[in-house]
Amino acid sequence: MTARPRLRALLVGALVVALLSGCAQSVDPIERLGRKAAQEVHRVQEPRDRSYRRWGLAAPLAPAPKPASLLSRDADRAEAGLPEVLDRVPTRDKVVFLTYDEGAEKDPRFVEMVRELRLPVSVFLTESAVVPGYAPVARLREAGAVIQNHTLDRAALRGRPYEEQRAEICGQQDRLSARLGLRPRLLRPPYGRYDRTTLRAAADCGVAALILWRACPGMEPGLYGRSASLRPGDIVMPHEPGRPLTSLAAETTRFLRRIQARGFTVGRLEDYLYAGPGRRSSAAR
Repeated sequence: MTARPRLRALLVGALVVALLSGCAQSVDPIERLGRKAAQEVHRVQEPRDRSYRRWGLAAPLAPAPKPASLLSRDADRAEAGLPEVLDRVPTRDKVVFLTYDEGAEKDPRFVEMVRELRLPVSVFLTESAVVPGYAPVARLREAGAVIQNHTLDRAALRGRPYEEQRAEICGQQDRLSARLGLRPRLLRPPYGRYDRTTLRAAADCGVAALILWRACPGMEPGLYGRSASLRPGDIVMPHEPGRPLTSLAAETTRFLRRIQARGFTVGRLEDYLYAGPGRRSSAAR
C-alpha cells in the first residue's frame, strides 16, 4: 500500500473512532438527565416539611377532609333555643377533634408543636387559671389554636342558680372579648357537669354548643366511664384531667401515633360546627 492510501485509511479509522467516541459520550448526559429527573420526582414525592419527624411521628398527619353537609340540630333543643351538647360530631370522616383545658398555653413546647404541625386544636380557658397574664394565650392563639370558654373560676355549674351560672359563663365571655377580642361560641362546662339551667345561661351568653369529650388518652376501657373504642368524630382530650402533667407535647405525640395507626387524622372542631346551622347532639345526658 502506497503512502497516500495508507494515510487515507488512517484518517478514516480515526474518524470512525471519533464518531464512536462521540456517540458513547452522548449517552452519558442522557443518563445523567434521567438520574436527575428521577431525583426530582423523588423529591416531589417526599414531603418538604419533615417537622413531623421532630415531634416523633412516623408520617405527617393527613389533612382532614372538607366537612360534608351538616345534620339537623336536636329538634327539642332547637325549638327551645338551647345550645347543642356534643361529645362527638356525627360524621363518617375518620377524624377526631383535639381539645384542651387551661394549662396548654403554659407549655412552650406544645405551642411550638401546634405551630409546626399546623395542629388544629381547641383550648377551653378559665380566667382564674391564666397566670400571670394573657401573653402565653396570645402566643398559643397565634400558633393556630382556637380559644373557647371554660368559665371564670372552673367551678361546677350543675345545681347552681341561674344568676351564678350566667355570671360564670358570660363573665368569661366578657373577659375573652376584652383581652383577645373574641366571644367564643363553645363552652366546656367544668368537669363535664351541667343541667338545663346551664343550657339556658349559655344560650343567653351567646354559646352555640357545650363541648364534652368521649375518648380517653390511652383509649383504655373504664376511664371517664366511656367507651374506649375510637369512632369518627370523637371529641378527645389527650391529657386525662386530674392526672399530673409531665409534657403536653409528649402526651399529644403518643395520642397522635395511636390515631394514625388506626387510620385517623385530626380535624378542626370549629370547621365541623360552624360551617352550617348545627349538628345533632350525640351525648346522652
